[in-house]
Amino acid sequence: MRIFALALTIGVAVLAVCVACLPERYAVNIPLRSLLGGAGAPPEREFRSRIGVPEGFEIDIFAAEIAGARGLRFTEFGELLVSVPSRGEILRLDRDDDGDGRSDGRDVLLADLDKPYGMDLRDGWLYVAETGAVGRVQLDPRQRVAVGDYARVVDDIPSGGGHWTRTLRFGPDGWMYVSIGSSCNVCIEDDPRRAAIVRYRPDGSDEQIFASGLRNAVGFDWHPITGELYANDNGRDLLGDDFPPCELNQVIEGGFYGWPFANGANIPDPDFGAGREARIAGSIPPVHDYPAHNAPLGLTFLRGATLPLAYRNAAISALHGSWNRSSKDGYKVVSLHWREDGTIEQRDFVTGFELDDDVIGRPVDVAEGPDGAIYVSDDYAGVIYRVTHPGSRRTFADAQ
Repeated sequence: MRIFALALTIGVAVLAVCVACLPERYAVNIPLRSLLGGAGAPPEREFRSRIGVPEGFEIDIFAAEIAGARGLRFTEFGELLVSVPSRGEILRLDRDDDGDGRSDGRDVLLADLDKPYGMDLRDGWLYVAETGAVGRVQLDPRQRVAVGDYARVVDDIPSGGGHWTRTLRFGPDGWMYVSIGSSCNVCIEDDPRRAAIVRYRPDGSDEQIFASGLRNAVGFDWHPITGELYANDNGRDLLGDDFPPCELNQVIEGGFYGWPFANGANIPDPDFGAGREARIAGSIPPVHDYPAHNAPLGLTFLRGATLPLAYRNAAISALHGSWNRSSKDGYKVVSLHWREDGTIEQRDFVTGFELDDDVIGRPVDVAEGPDGAIYVSDDYAGVIYRVTHPGSRRTFADAQ
């Protein structure tokens, strides 16, 4: 095993040297330890010296040793559900009742699923978006167990291709929304449900394409005041370090958001834009640009009444970090603040995961806990972080 690990490490180093010689648009610059199964939780001293949060906030590790941790969702009784697609599992992390800032335990809630990612709870059901299906099971949060059999209510979601994650959230209108990423970097899809947000009734019926032209809208949520739907979208690769931007879109029913014909603010795509001028002119540009290749994933609006005033109704967005860039960028969590004129200000919220091209973490999803704290998953370090503020409650019981 040690010989294999050494050989793999040497191979990775050789690969890094080779790709450094590629032209900028073909740059492959991934965190090297991701090829070795991830970095693991950073040592305490490194964590404290590198990871920063805004003044008045504090960050700690809520749970560790969850390699591949992705989607997050809280039950009404404070248990944190975590999807681990690489293991086909949904984990249940016990709430912190002893006040030490860490989960009191964990268990596998569901297993043998097909790359489960997004989750939501509705009328006593836990819904799970697998890469090719949506399933549900009744959940008894008091007993902390699933009740009955897990059954798929949608079983024909298009799968395969590079974008396999499926985010699932119930909207204020009671519909179940599922994002389905493109099968490719840039192409014309055969299935119109790809590169789209699709919605269903809770029983999986009445499938509708809600919005299209969204290359990979992993994170989405509804503004708590206006009810408007916003979605992160990952821009295409292989066009250089700084183009195209990743996007935040305000998503409306029937809206078309440009991909694969346009990027960013309706800029024609060099491969597929020619001859589609009318289609491009009718596409909806983003309301906010993230830097190119930052890979925005989880997006959650903050709704807590005890938050610092500047963060109430702001959105928290997890930037997983670049791979197609000659120098790394992203690898942080940001907050998005809506100004009175409708523009959006982006501020750093959790930083330090990348320093001088050295990566110790890759944020994925964000959830606001019933204790008022903000939780962030990290599939690279295998960690769930807990960000607290003066209005947070130390334990779930304190929040009752």
